[in-house]
Amino acid sequence: MDIHRQEGILAMNAQADDANVVIAANLREMADLLEQQEADGFRVGAYRKAADSVTKLAMPLEERLRREGLSGLDAIPGIGKSIAAAIAEMISTGRWAQLERLRGTVDPERLFQTIPGVGPELARRIYAELHIDTLEELETAAHDGQLGQVKGLGRRRIEMLKASLAERLGRRRLPRWGGSAVPPVAVILDVDREYRDKAVAGTLRKIAPKRFNPTGEAWLPVLHSRRHEWIFTALYSNTQRAHELQKIQDWVVIYFHTDNQPEGQYTVVTETTGSLRGRRVVRGREDECGGYYRVVADG
Repeated sequence: MDIHRQEGILAMNAQADDANVVIAANLREMADLLEQQEADGFRVGAYRKAADSVTKLAMPLEERLRREGLSGLDAIPGIGKSIAAAIAEMISTGRWAQLERLRGTVDPERLFQTIPGVGPELARRIYAELHIDTLEELETAAHDGQLGQVKGLGRRRIEMLKASLAERLGRRRLPRWGGSAVPPVAVILDVDREYRDKAVAGTLRKIAPKRFNPTGEAWLPVLHSRRHEWIFTALYSNTQRAHELQKIQDWVVIYFHTDNQPEGQYTVVTETTGSLRGRRVVRGREDECGGYYRVVADG
């Protein structure tokens, strides 16, 4: 079966039982892609085990999520918090950004334009400035102040977007797992170093992104790596802004999660100004990066 067989993940009029079948197929496809891209075997096996569990369920996942929330999905044998969050994303939005990212088919600008009040130019600015690619992340950005940093978005317009996103995502606002743990900057910078070294050496598997790739060439290296409990996926930034500024091989987007925490992300770049000029820094955590480099300099 073609690797893009489930591109339209959940049709709006799909029956709940059919949705379970589609979600199980997506989980298996994720396992296959991770295996092809040389991720660790434990992670591959986790998605296959989760797919088997979903296949055996008598209750539709959508109904379980509606009745019991994320904890109800987490309670299913073989499904931890991270996969539960992925299933909730598929049910709530009809997409799974992580899977689309590894397929090379993610198109966040087009997705954002499905929200009333977001046209092509605004969608482009949101993605270029915030580097987010899901409706869940867009909603979070609207609530935590990040969206206010985007030119042309005032308070009233952001409130309208919040309402539209709440309606679109069925809110029913899904609770987030407790805690706000993120990997230390030293770990993120180490993953960034590993990715860039292996990308230059040509030892990473490559995917063919659909965006900004008219020839269909498989040029985008993908790294899957683990540091203790943290699981990472790293790719060069394939954004319009990165292409415009010729920063494709400088800006690295690093996605992270644990078995008990859904996905987050950071962008690592080479700083061009200030005391960290020429250093690799994690956007949004520049002060911590400064402290890290001072410790390194002190030996």
